[in-house]
Amino acid sequence: MAQRTRLGEADCSIAQALDVVGDWWTLLIVRDAARGLHRFEEFQQELGVSRKVLAERLKLLVEAGVLAREPYQDRPVRHAYRLTPRGRALLPVLVALQDWGDTWILGEGEMTATTGAASREAERVHALKGTRLPELTLPDTTGEPRDPVAAGTPFTVLYCFPGAYARAESYPPGWAGIPGARGCTLESCTYRDQLAEFAAAGATVHGVSTQRPDEQRDFAAKERLRFPLLSDADLDLTAALRLPTFRAGGTSRLKRLTLVVDRDRTVREVLYPIQDIEASVAAALAAVRSGG
Repeated sequence: MAQRTRLGEADCSIAQALDVVGDWWTLLIVRDAARGLHRFEEFQQELGVSRKVLAERLKLLVEAGVLAREPYQDRPVRHAYRLTPRGRALLPVLVALQDWGDTWILGEGEMTATTGAASREAERVHALKGTRLPELTLPDTTGEPRDPVAAGTPFTVLYCFPGAYARAESYPPGWAGIPGARGCTLESCTYRDQLAEFAAAGATVHGVSTQRPDEQRDFAAKERLRFPLLSDADLDLTAALRLPTFRAGGTSRLKRLTLVVDRDRTVREVLYPIQDIEASVAAALAAVRSGG
């Protein structure tokens, strides 16, 4: 791969990284690969880029080890492009850029775990309705990989929350002062108490946060939760769906939102922003009962 940085920048990791992903199109290709797009035609349709420019950027990302090129058809030969471990390591960069854009470009520059109902951020999240979750797994509280979409039930309720801990001193400093951050324990316990009603309506409940599995395990044990909590600490689901985040305690945190997903992985309902936690659980149950 040709190096474009100046000789004096050879020891600057930022400059060297920008040699690979400093172009507008390359980061957008990484973004869309994280969303589950893999074929040349899919990237072109999504990005509206010329075939020549797209071919050049894909070649660059393959040479840099960010994407792997895999044949999926013999006659004629066609290739899919998938993120490598090196490419997946860029997901926190994408999420940080989105967080910065939501906060400083689309927002007012204030840290918040929620948004306005009429905001462009809310519009982006509601646009998930009708889209499909890509195939991926997240570790549960035992560390075992689990599909966020449950098998064997018509619906999965994915409620995404900023963070919940077994011990009060584990919360980041200033947590209570972040708009929308408080209420994760109430939300989880409300789902726990109504779990039988969700099951009767044909739904499995999964909680998702960016906390580590051990932190989720301690919280689940303390509150006697009877459904899985899944860890998106590597931001796979967050990047795939472009879910909104904020930073607290040095970690990207999911803003509170709920997705109702059918067995075909299609998002049937989106609840965001969530201002009333108990009402949001009732709304998720109503969505399941009405068939999404």
